[in-house]
Amino acid sequence: MAHLSQDKGLLEAFAQGEDVHRATAAEVFDVSVEEVSADQRRKAKAINFGLIYGMSAFGLAKQINVSRKEAAQYIDRYFERYPGVLEYMDRIRAQAHDDGYVETVFGRRLYLPEINARNKMLQQAAERTAINAPMQGTAADIIKKAMIKVDAALEGAGLDAKMIMQVHDELVVEVAEGQVEGVKALLIENMMSAADLDVPLIVEAEVGDNWDQAH
Repeated sequence: MAHLSQDKGLLEAFAQGEDVHRATAAEVFDVSVEEVSADQRRKAKAINFGLIYGMSAFGLAKQINVSRKEAAQYIDRYFERYPGVLEYMDRIRAQAHDDGYVETVFGRRLYLPEINARNKMLQQAAERTAINAPMQGTAADIIKKAMIKVDAALEGAGLDAKMIMQVHDELVVEVAEGQVEGVKALLIENMMSAADLDVPLIVEAEVGDNWDQAH
């Protein structure tokens, strides 16, 4: 969202390495970052992800267990603090109506046959997809590009390691014990450079005898 909307507040939060959910909570609840409570961060996280999926005040109210009026106030305050996000949503919605599709950062299109439907429920669902798809689709593109880079790097380095699974934004690699540190460094380098965005791609690598232990 930060890259697509180019909202200055979000870009600055990422550039400074802040916890974005905590930064959002500070803005929405008008407290310092240090004063943000666990409950406020939880609510801010719901707002951040909820808006990506086009969540209404009613939906947010149910998710974080507050009144609809209070949820609407949170959303209004969010857009006041991050006006670039609202501008992006309005822009991409209008573009979808004009073009009939939206694109990821890399140009992959998702066509929206119901975007101009007479049925308002179908049209609104397509509008939510129009807002969400560029973000979710770009994330999917990035992990696929990362997979290609990592696979080529592993093969090129002649390491005793094999990529065996992708889980959402994670890659699972099976590696000989003596080469763990080298593979970790290779993974981090290649995943971080999978896309050139205006926000950093933060990558962490964990090790375990199985997937559960690695978490």
